[in-house]
Amino acid sequence: MELISVIVPCYNEQESLPLFYREITSVTDGMKQKYYNENISDLEFEYLFINDGSKDDTLKILRELAADDRRVRYVSFSRNFGKEAAMLAGLEQSRGDYCVILDADLQHPPRLIPQMYDYVRSGEYDCAATRRISRKGESKVLSFFARTFYKVINSISQTHIVDGAQDFRFMTRQMVNAILDMPEKNRFSKGIFSWVGFDTKFIEVENTERAAGKTTWNFKKLFLYSLDGIFAFSTAPLWLSIIMGIIFCLLALAMVIKTLIFGEAMTGYPVVVALLCLIGGIQLFCMGVTGQYISKMYTEIKGRPSYIIKETEETRHRK
Repeated sequence: MELISVIVPCYNEQESLPLFYREITSVTDGMKQKYYNENISDLEFEYLFINDGSKDDTLKILRELAADDRRVRYVSFSRNFGKEAAMLAGLEQSRGDYCVILDADLQHPPRLIPQMYDYVRSGEYDCAATRRISRKGESKVLSFFARTFYKVINSISQTHIVDGAQDFRFMTRQMVNAILDMPEKNRFSKGIFSWVGFDTKFIEVENTERAAGKTTWNFKKLFLYSLDGIFAFSTAPLWLSIIMGIIFCLLALAMVIKTLIFGEAMTGYPVVVALLCLIGGIQLFCMGVTGQYISKMYTEIKGRPSYIIKETEETRHRK
């Protein structure tokens, strides 16, 4: 028997959960029947929902699902810790021989899971993931910055991150264990998935709208998330500070040489103010870059847990 853990991070998904549960059980029940009839494998599933401090009735719905279906498990955080923490908790709490991560809003179509399973079960791949080939439904500004992010991080990092790669992934237990061996607190899963290696099959998909509810991701959150990825997988910004410092030293030297050779002295209050603002801005920028790396180290050194569990389907019954 093979157990597949379906890991679903949830934040304010009360509208999507019933739709998702109906869809995922239909797909997995079909898989189980198909592979049993063909004498290929005996599949079992567990549905592991991670409630990331939802403010709506998400937890209530998860309690009801767990009471009605023994395959449903859930982990509820004490507050909102973010999707990265939710995915980590799902991987840590999973019991399956395989793990698949997908969102509850049906933007990650469960119907692709059988295809993913076939790729991984063949032994040719350790992971099957989806890659978005269009950004239909996104604003042009958001699409531009998303593409720019992938170009930038792939040019300054030794870890290649596939443009459009999603968190929707079907992985072997070996790959999951490799991911869990990385104890860092500042997690950027897209980079971690690539860094651990393993053979990955990317399935190209069109962008899918949410089935229900509203997304909690906005430009600010995506921008900060992209910065986390850059600082987590590249030290190039530190080199940028050094290069900018060298450039401005050379410019200052050139101005001095020009004055000595041609006698063209740069005078005037506006010039002085402009130079001070420019050099001060560069210094603040370099200090800010360095500070970001120091702040990441500070977070790691504190050693605080990535999440705190308040309730599971097991602890609820003991109360």
